[in-house]
Amino acid sequence: MRHVLKNRVNCLLMLTIALWSLLFLTPAKAAEQPLRVLAWPGYADPDIIKTFEQRTGTKVEITFVGTDLELWTKVSQNTGQIFDVFAVNTAELQRYIAKDLVTGIPLHDIANRSKQLPRFRDLRSIRGIMHNGTVYAIPYTYSEMGLIYDRQQLKKAPESITALWDKQYRGKVIAYNAGVHNFSLAAQALRLPSPFKLQPANIPAVVDQLIALRRNVAGFYTQPEESVTMFKNRRAALMFANFGTQQVQLLKKAGADVGYALPKEGALAWLDCWAITRGSKNKKLAAAWINYMLEDLPGKALTSRQGLANTTSESPYVTTDKRIIWLEPTEDEARRDHLWGRIISGDSATRVLAP
Repeated sequence: MRHVLKNRVNCLLMLTIALWSLLFLTPAKAAEQPLRVLAWPGYADPDIIKTFEQRTGTKVEITFVGTDLELWTKVSQNTGQIFDVFAVNTAELQRYIAKDLVTGIPLHDIANRSKQLPRFRDLRSIRGIMHNGTVYAIPYTYSEMGLIYDRQQLKKAPESITALWDKQYRGKVIAYNAGVHNFSLAAQALRLPSPFKLQPANIPAVVDQLIALRRNVAGFYTQPEESVTMFKNRRAALMFANFGTQQVQLLKKAGADVGYALPKEGALAWLDCWAITRGSKNKKLAAAWINYMLEDLPGKALTSRQGLANTTSESPYVTTDKRIIWLEPTEDEARRDHLWGRIISGDSATRVLAP
């Protein structure tokens, strides 16, 4: 009888230990799995991340990217590091959806959508976010891509995108190092029907135009801070602002006397959203991150620190000018990036277009 009682006591003891393990050890173990975030510079400052970590008990590992190609490579080629959530513009989002690299957003977990401005809550009205009734991204920030100019060297704001090619600014132009957007800029300069859907017959002329841009440029940047350094150190007169008003803000903080203009051909503009990867290890936590990003703290930080618009309050920076042209998917992102790689390396038109 004593032997039976002893066994029962041992069983109860083991069961108690198991229950305590579930209560205390499991969360600790879960906390060891970080939330891996891919974002653009300025989208999540250390104090913003810290608040989320304290709330959830989960470490956030953030990786910043400088180009759409870099973002695509990290998400699509998965070299051992699986990201959970990333920021991507609505045009680029389409290829992630096409390759089944993203999963639907659980809207019931994004309660802070109620804080967003009506035009960002109405997801059906935003091109590219929904496919077959599934929502794949939540709007976060946006900006047009204008022309930044040095007021000391240009007494009048540039009116056209062709100013980037103006020979009087040779060696004083700073541009963005990315094929997709630069092909669109060249198409605008050539007055082609669409900057996003180039016909095969147009490609040689666009390549020639980009080679001419390369010859006019003092340097190509990928990060906003890098662009500020280049602009100041090389005494640039003009810069294409891929990061828009964020770069204007950074330059003014650095003491530069700059102006900002939208070209008459139209300013390309992006709307960046948060999306969850298909391979995310913790989709619930990824949704919690998106929900948190719509709170006042991250939104106000975007505007006051970065000069970027958020989706919960009207922007003091981004204009509602009719010249804004929202990005659309292009005819072939991979080919644009491939050709741009050859252009930036210094190849001639013949070599760029060679098979």
